[in-house]
Parts: sequence; C-alpha cells; structure tokens
Amino acid sequence: MTKEKWGELRERLLTTVGQNNYTTWIEPLDFRDLDDGIATFDVPTHFMGNYVSQNFSDLILHELKNEDDSIRRLSFSVPANSQSRPSAIDTPARTAAPVPPTPTRAHAALSAAPLDRRFTFDSFVVGKPNELAHAAARRVAEGGPVTFNPLFLYGGVGLGKTHLMHAIAWELQTRRPDLNVLYLSAEQFMYRFVQALRDRKMMDFKELFRSVDVLMVDDVQFIAGKGSTQEEFFHTFNALVDQNKQIIISADRAPGEIKDLEDRVKSRLQCGLVVDLHPTDYELRLGILQSKVEQHVLTYPDLRVEDGVLEFLAHRISTNVRVLEGALTRLFAFASLVGRKIDMDLTQDCLADVLRASERKITVEEIQRKVSEHYNIRLSDMIGPKRLRSYARPRQVAMYLCKKMTSRSLPEIGRRFGGRDHTTVMHGVKRIEELKQQDGQIAEDLEMLRRALEA
Repeated sequence: MTKEKWGELRERLLTTVGQNNYTTWIEPLDFRDLDDGIATFDVPTHFMGNYVSQNFSDLILHELKNEDDSIRRLSFSVPANSQSRPSAIDTPARTAAPVPPTPTRAHAALSAAPLDRRFTFDSFVVGKPNELAHAAARRVAEGGPVTFNPLFLYGGVGLGKTHLMHAIAWELQTRRPDLNVLYLSAEQFMYRFVQALRDRKMMDFKELFRSVDVLMVDDVQFIAGKGSTQEEFFHTFNALVDQNKQIIISADRAPGEIKDLEDRVKSRLQCGLVVDLHPTDYELRLGILQSKVEQHVLTYPDLRVEDGVLEFLAHRISTNVRVLEGALTRLFAFASLVGRKIDMDLTQDCLADVLRASERKITVEEIQRKVSEHYNIRLSDMIGPKRLRSYARPRQVAMYLCKKMTSRSLPEIGRRFGGRDHTTVMHGVKRIEELKQQDGQIAEDLEMLRRALEA
C-alpha cells in the first residue's frame, strides 16, 4: 500500500460518499504507513479521526482490502507537529511563519457546510437596503481585532444573508488562512450536538467548537424551542467571547422577535451589532439584474437584452431576489433554445407563470414595514410586546391591513406579530373597523397606506 495507491482509492470513494462528505472527511486523510495489518492515517483533529472512524471506516477498509488482503484495521492519529488549532492572537514569531496559499487541511475539516463560490463580496450588489449589512460584513471579514461581537444579520428570504455569510468566510480564507473558520447552519449544530450526546463524545464536540477562531451560524432561529441545544449554544457562545473569538450569526428576524428562544440567548445575541437587511427596492433589483446580465452574456455572447426588459422585471418581481435571478436565467436559456431576441414579447411568453405569481402579492413584512415608517416607530417595537398606545394602534392598523390585503389566516398573522394569538388579531381588526367609521384620521391613514402598498 502506497500514498499513490491511496490517492487512487480515495478518488473512487468520491462516487460513493458524495462530493460534500468527500471534501470534508475523506480528502483531508493522509496515508502514513502500513504496519502489521494496521493502515495508519494522519488527520488534522481528534474530532475528525473519531468521526471518520465511526462513519466511514468500514467503507474505507473494504476498498483497502480489495487492494491488499493483509490490512485488518484502520488507525487515525493527529501528527505531533500538527497546527490544527492556531490561536486568533498569534505571537510575533508565529505570524512570521509562511502563510499557505490555500486553506489548510484543518480548515477543510472544520468546514461543516460547503461554501458557494458564487457568493463573494465582488458578486454582492450593494444598495440602500443592504449597505449597512455589507459594510459590517466587510469589517468582520478583514480578520482584525474584534470590534463588535457577535455580528447578527437578519432579514427575509432571498435578501442576501447567506450570500454575506459565505462572502465573509471566503474573504477570511484569503486574508487570514491561519484562522480556523467554522461555518454551519443551526440545524447542523443541533445535529452534531445530538450525535455527540448519543455517542458520548461531548468532550470532542466541545473541543471542536471551542477551538475555532471564527464561528458562523446560519439560520439560528431553528434552535428556538430546542432546550438542550440552546444551552450548549449559550455555553459555546460565552466560551468564544471570553477568548475574544469572532461570532457571526444570521436569522430571518431580530433576536428579540424569535419565539421560544431563551432570554439569556436573546440577550447574548443582542449584545453585539444587530443589522437588518431590508427588502430590496427597485434600484437595487435593477442593479442585481444588470450584474447578472453581465455574467449571462459570457455564456450567451450572441444574446442581448432589449431596452425596458430589465426595468420591467425589476418592477414586477419584487419579493425575492432568488426568483428574480431565476427568471433572468430562464429567459436567457429560453431565448438561446428558440433562437429569439430577448424583448418584451419573449419575456412575457417565457415568464408568464412567474409574473402571475409575482403579481403584486403584498406580504405581511411589507405591510409591517410601511406601517412602522408611516407612524415613525421601530418595526421591533410594533411587533414586540409593548402595549403603549403609540405602538398598539399602529400594530392594530397593520393587522387590519394584513387581514384585508393578504391571504394569510388570523393565526398566521398572529405569529408574524411576535407570536400573538389569533383572538388578538381578531380584536385588532374589529377595533380598526370601528375606528375607521368614527375617526377621520384613521380612515385617512388606512387609505394612504393602502395606496402606498398597491403602488
């Protein structure tokens, strides 16, 4: 058995375990030697050795035995000179060491979720709704001293949270390859925690998460209501902050608005910089389309988009950037297949279903934002638990508009307003119905908001 032969076997395992498992767990394995029927592999961390031994050893051993019948078992060890856990605060002598041009094997082993190469800062289109989030992400990605910890990014679907998270990870790999950056979803954090409990490997779990220099957790709202997972996340959070390690979190709403999230976890998440990615405006959507057209033209050099098409799409598809990008991709592919130019006629033929689905469907979030802007209050106060009249009346107005202008049920509207009961929504709607007849100002506000939302 040689390193060259292991390289060939390793490539064969790719088709069996899949690209993600291969990149994370198989590729970092380094064959050391074969002695008395024991094949020994070097691994970056003890956690990785234990994980591979439990989940992939039978498969690897089967492949090895096909080449050499004398191999009886596998052994995984961390080399004595391993630098799998560099500190975020290096000594001068250590920072003088040569920096590898690509991420180390230890870095690859800690990558719990694959990073999308399309999601970089260069491909992120900046506009007024997301400029603060972009600036904060850029600052953290410099890898310098921690300035705000954690950085908490939140916003609706398709507004760029995951794009910024990936962009930070890519930038850190380029600027500071000496740092261990762990990016994963909250669901993966919970899965690893449960697996560690089941396998009685909690010390390995704690060692892994407390050894990173930058922890990035996407969609943290998924741990809400999971008591034991929240407790471990809380302790991990505190341990990393105490070591001055950077934490970056994303969610679909602000920490204080995540139902069933423990108060102590909420307070920790709110102690850094909390940044909202607002819904896209027309100018930002148009900028995104123009950027994507430049990319598509490289694939379809003979196709050009006629004047007015991008403006039309930016106006009609307003709820989700992913839908917007998908519509443009379909448009280019369709035009190439049928040999037609990309004009308004082709756009309406090709995207008829998308345009129908996007036909001014007003969302609860849009209503909440418009109402809070109209009454000059913070969105978090309107959705939050405060019962002051200055917040309660706009809240009832927003509930009324949600009932009249969307197809959402009363329980669903209640959930969007801080987890309130449907009877609260019913009372709010009824109260605004009464006030509309008695108070001319309320009637005027409702009409003004309805026109703004339908514009």
